[in-house]
Amino acid sequence: MELRQAQFERQLASEPLRPVYLIAGSEPLLVQEAADAVRARARDEGYGEREVYDAESGFDWNSLSRGLASMSLFASRRLFDLRLPSGKPGKDGSEALREYCDNPPPDTVLLVTCQDWSRQHAGKWSEAIARAGHFLPVYPLKAHELGDWLQRRLRSRGLLATPDAVRRLADRVEGNLLAGGRGEAIDLEQMERLVADSSRFDVFALVDAALAGESARAVRMLAGLRAEGEQVAGLMPMVAREVLALCALSRAAEDGRLMAAMREARVWESKQATYRRAAERHPPARWEAFAGECGRIDRSAKGRGDGDPWLQLERLLVAIADGRARRLLAS
Repeated sequence: MELRQAQFERQLASEPLRPVYLIAGSEPLLVQEAADAVRARARDEGYGEREVYDAESGFDWNSLSRGLASMSLFASRRLFDLRLPSGKPGKDGSEALREYCDNPPPDTVLLVTCQDWSRQHAGKWSEAIARAGHFLPVYPLKAHELGDWLQRRLRSRGLLATPDAVRRLADRVEGNLLAGGRGEAIDLEQMERLVADSSRFDVFALVDAALAGESARAVRMLAGLRAEGEQVAGLMPMVAREVLALCALSRAAEDGRLMAAMREARVWESKQATYRRAAERHPPARWEAFAGECGRIDRSAKGRGDGDPWLQLERLLVAIADGRARRLLAS
């Protein structure tokens, strides 16, 4: 059955685990939290063994089929955790998933998570999952939905905030985690202080916006940092570090081993979809050009190069977010 988020939460809490779940979408945090809820419920129901499969390019779908069909020496109930980042299992994967759904073994749960999803991803395999279990498509939050979503998250953690404070959080923090006390309502003045306390995280959010392809958001955040008195020289170490990481990840993507490279680089699961899209947006040579641009901007920010470092950094961020990078950097 295809469910919405609230339906999914109710079903998961009120019924025995289904043999298969598909959770797919480009909001990494929401996908991860929904998948974590399934894993937690499985632990509560005595699923003592968990096997993880990363279905990258060239994945051997027979290995999953063998694992699902095998008997366990250690646990009577098993959870199979299949990560399918692209949301496209291909012919072999589609057949393997349909066969499982047609005759799922007892005491087995298959959890499939995808970091991309649209109607074009759907097929007979996802329809089979929806019939045998539950399918939760996770779509990006729209701008007008963000305030209500933040308010619900605050309440779920025992926090209260006035409407003005929530609007400030939505406009300024743009998804950074919030820490605070319980019980008292957070007003606008307190939220301003919390936002100020979290300013050291803003450069992370700035780079994340560019990697996610959100050029307008990155430009807006860069302007906010400049207005607050930040200096380009202080921002460049983090920007350069992420660009250098993407140089390596884009090379790994070409070799079909991106997921393994992200594990080696200890990229958080909640950020893997963003990094994957960024690594696939530009070829390795272009990421290397971005790294060279970081050096030029750093020299300019320190008075050892020509040009306006703020304008140069803005152009770099827009180029990272946009596939037309070469023309944008040259403009």
